Amino acid sequence: MQPDFQLGDDLSGKRIVVAMSGGVDSSVVAALAARTGAETIGVTLQLYDHGAAVQRTGSCCAGQDIRDARAVADRLGIAHYVFDHESRFRDSVIDQFADDYANGRTPIPCVQCNMGVKFTDLLSLSRELGADCLATGHYVRRAMGPDGAELHRAADPARDQSYFLFATTRDQLDYLRFPLGDLPKAQVRELARDIALPVAAKPDSQDICFVPDGDYARIVRKLRPEAGEEGAIVDLRGQQLGRHKGIIHYTVGQRRGLDIGGQAEPLYVVRIDAEARQVVVGPKAALAVRGVALSDINWIGGSRDGPLTVKVRSLAKPVPARLVDGQVLFDRPEYGVSPGQAAVLYRDTQVLGGGWIDRTFAAQDALAA
Repeated sequence: MQPDFQLGDDLSGKRIVVAMSGGVDSSVVAALAARTGAETIGVTLQLYDHGAAVQRTGSCCAGQDIRDARAVADRLGIAHYVFDHESRFRDSVIDQFADDYANGRTPIPCVQCNMGVKFTDLLSLSRELGADCLATGHYVRRAMGPDGAELHRAADPARDQSYFLFATTRDQLDYLRFPLGDLPKAQVRELARDIALPVAAKPDSQDICFVPDGDYARIVRKLRPEAGEEGAIVDLRGQQLGRHKGIIHYTVGQRRGLDIGGQAEPLYVVRIDAEARQVVVGPKAALAVRGVALSDINWIGGSRDGPLTVKVRSLAKPVPARLVDGQVLFDRPEYGVSPGQAAVLYRDTQVLGGGWIDRTFAAQDALAA
């Protein structure tokens, strides 16, 4: 599987737009593109209030990070444009993030961002600029298969970001390029140092980009105050065991922070009843699920039949499963699966597609095969 482009390639006469977040990964992509001889244009989207984050590094698309992207473009001698997409980002990502938490779900804002402003909007801008492709710093691989472009996991499993790109469409995949998919992070940093990029030693982004201090509950509470209302912590039979300070502080599978003592065994968050403002807890066995129902399934390519693997969290290992009538059925029970997350399906390294987890089926429930 060959990289989309690399140092030494000759792409003279081509035009490449690079999505530049201000981090080391996208900066190296811009350098690789520029050194192929292609006309390279860096584009950065300002996605949230950069005033609050101007001194914060290691995020993306705001404040100092925009300045870093511009400094890299100047170092490479390429054009660089900044487009204000703050309103679009707020409507499609931040508001959805708050809604999910208020409804007892566990959101993945990075997927929403990729689905909207980063791919849809950036791709449209790239085409308006007459580019032959849009290149990003994601750690995934793109390969040509018998039916066209395929999306594959990165060569370095520790850096793989394919889970966050399951909603990529076939049309988008035809136009996108991911030149870092075959490289380990250490080599990317080495390239940045060799090219003398000003961000070569910049830390990787951490947490959620639009939460400068890491306090996501504060953001949700500001937008959806009802999510911060107190309520009951109850067991599986509905018996109250304690009180909580808002459902925004809990996710399925959580054990710490329940503040309910005197129990015979450790208790975990099994589900969140947003309407009743209840956090339902139970033993670890109650977390076991045999399947999930998906909504908004996106299929990139490949057969749905036969053995598949699925990831139900970004850091989880792929596990054997089947896709049947919009349900993912696990070969063995999975634990800590939460509505609002994604189930991403693979065959070997290829990303077949995925969908949003709408609800889960407890291990003892009878599932239609």
